[in-house]
Amino acid sequence: MNELIAVVGNCAAGKTTLVRNLVERGLKAVNVPQEHSEIRRLWRFKKPTVLVMLTCTLETAQKRRAGFAWTEKQMAVQQHRLRFAREECDLLIVTDSLSIDQVAETVVEFMKKRSFS
Repeated sequence: MNELIAVVGNCAAGKTTLVRNLVERGLKAVNVPQEHSEIRRLWRFKKPTVLVMLTCTLETAQKRRAGFAWTEKQMAVQQHRLRFAREECDLLIVTDSLSIDQVAETVVEFMKKRSFS
């Protein structure tokens, strides 16, 4: 598989962990900090063939990161910056109730189905 997976999402949704797991499984993946950018489609600069968006609630983000002191307003800003990614992503994964492996397996299965299409 020679596809490049770009991963976007709000803070603490699991982007870095997912990219690391996908690379360990032999896939090409990059983390794009879209949530921090005013460039509406920052991920396009990486020229990905697949866009994966991860999302989680503020409550989950706070549980995942000690000292995560964000407010609902700050999370709303990130979600606003991610609106185009949400509309254009190939795969949207809500990570709140999923394990690290479940998130990675969701992407792996998605990629397998793409290769058979």
